[in-house]
Amino acid sequence: MIQNRSIKARMRTLLIYFIVISLALLCLLPLWNIVAISFSSSAAVSANRVGLIPVQFTTAAYQKIMDDVQFWRSFGISVIRVIIALGLNILLIVLMAYPLSKTKREFRGRNIYIGLLIFAMLFNGGMIPTYLVVKKLGLLNSIWSLILPGAVPIFSVILVMNFFIGIPKSLEEAAIIDGAKPLQVLFRVYIPCAVPSIATVALFSIVGSWNDFYSGLIYITKIKNYPLMTYIQSLSVSIEELLRAGKSATALSNVMEVSNQNLNAAKIVVAVIPLLMIYPILQRYLITGIVMGSVKE
Repeated sequence: MIQNRSIKARMRTLLIYFIVISLALLCLLPLWNIVAISFSSSAAVSANRVGLIPVQFTTAAYQKIMDDVQFWRSFGISVIRVIIALGLNILLIVLMAYPLSKTKREFRGRNIYIGLLIFAMLFNGGMIPTYLVVKKLGLLNSIWSLILPGAVPIFSVILVMNFFIGIPKSLEEAAIIDGAKPLQVLFRVYIPCAVPSIATVALFSIVGSWNDFYSGLIYITKIKNYPLMTYIQSLSVSIEELLRAGKSATALSNVMEVSNQNLNAAKIVVAVIPLLMIYPILQRYLITGIVMGSVKE
């Protein structure tokens, strides 16, 4: 009887693994198809002959992106944006979440501030008022126009606040007895205990800043100041423009190898690579940070 139960348990385990692997493949296959399209010729892509293996292998789409000075300039702008936005987000999130994690007796008006934050998260000012504010402050065509409008992500504040609430009060009381000031309690007690939650919001900040192209379209009017996602979103293949520019026959033959489908696929691949490098580092904190930061005692 025990042996039969063991066999059933193994069968259930195998079935679960089969379902999970099948779902993973369903998610992976479309992405692999995009990679194959990015390395295929424009004729094969237009004829819909590309599956999971590149047809008439070529790197013309990547060469068009990589051999562009503006691409690397935009790449640098995006890296700087991610670094500044990450530091500013984490600083403001922690400094706001810490006092909001106190009780109403310790911080009068706490519920009012939380209510205002939730209201602002659900009912923001909208695109036009935000644009007018950014313009009035003289931030257009600067990197700060890409950072400051999203400097305080309210959802992340609530996530870290709830994580702080779950930290035992005895740790704070012990630190206060030892003579620690509020900021010392924050940086020496709360932040070390909240590493999973902070790593989670850091991942949100990195992904959000890196993938955002719409802010660049709104606030940046000069192509030289475009972040990477905005710049590669604006790339396209135009034979007519090359003819008007008087390009050589060699340049025309090279660009004929690339279609907008190839180029769009290459954009996706290039955009995903940095995130694939960062995500494995922070993903082990992701589930812990979300679960523990979402539940309030």
